Amino acid sequence: MRKTITVGIAAGALVALAGIAPANAATDVAQLSVLHGVPGLTVDVYVNDALTLDNFEPGDIAGPLELPAGTYTVAITASDAADASSPAIGPVDISLEAGKNYTAAAHLDAAGAPTATLFTNDISTVGAGEGRLTVRHVAAAPAVDVLAGGTAVITNLSNPDESMLTLPAGTVSASVAATGTTDPVIGPADVNVAEGTNTIVYAWGSLTDSNLALAVQTIDGLHSNPDGVPAGSAGLVATNQPGNSSGLWFGGAAIALVLMISAAAVYGTRRAEARQ
Repeated sequence: MRKTITVGIAAGALVALAGIAPANAATDVAQLSVLHGVPGLTVDVYVNDALTLDNFEPGDIAGPLELPAGTYTVAITASDAADASSPAIGPVDISLEAGKNYTAAAHLDAAGAPTATLFTNDISTVGAGEGRLTVRHVAAAPAVDVLAGGTAVITNLSNPDESMLTLPAGTVSASVAATGTTDPVIGPADVNVAEGTNTIVYAWGSLTDSNLALAVQTIDGLHSNPDGVPAGSAGLVATNQPGNSSGLWFGGAAIALVLMISAAAVYGTRRAEARQ
């Protein structure tokens, strides 16, 4: 279900790509959402050597974007970089297959080093009245338990693993605690598990630096007879600061970003031809 890309670097982050795809998206494209889960670093993002996203901040999560199937070269730089020649992460190649749904996450590994993971999101159907809950550990922290209503429902989850549950639709009071304990290091926060939806919860940040947080992504249209290809949305749900809860919703930039990526691909092809 996941492919891990580890890059030896001093600092890092990844994209937060803005845009919401329509529910009737074509099956000949891939859908990509991105989480920037490295605290303390604002970044620029280059795709195929073209500046695509400028000044993205930690905690941003957005998508999905519809992209033609293929391989994209992504480089992440500091926000004041002039070009992609000295990336903080990458360049890394991300391969996307048509009809699949992905989330690329830049985050810290368990020891606190920046890394990146490409997750393949489960968009298989669920039964009537049910939803799917996916929990991903992408924080600089030891293994954790996920508690629902004070009871551990997922145990010993390590970075960068994930665990999935199929649940009756409803609101779950979720928190994250060190494995074998019940004292939350994140939350509790109310997570809405909607019918026909994969609700994906990310634990990100650093336990040592006291900036652990939850980010939530949703992929809907997973009913037994969905109306279209699953789409989604994303938002920040809670941090480890009591009473601090917020939502971020993005839209409107998907078309522009796809055009930038397409232009970058054309430019790269022409540049390669010119060298021949």
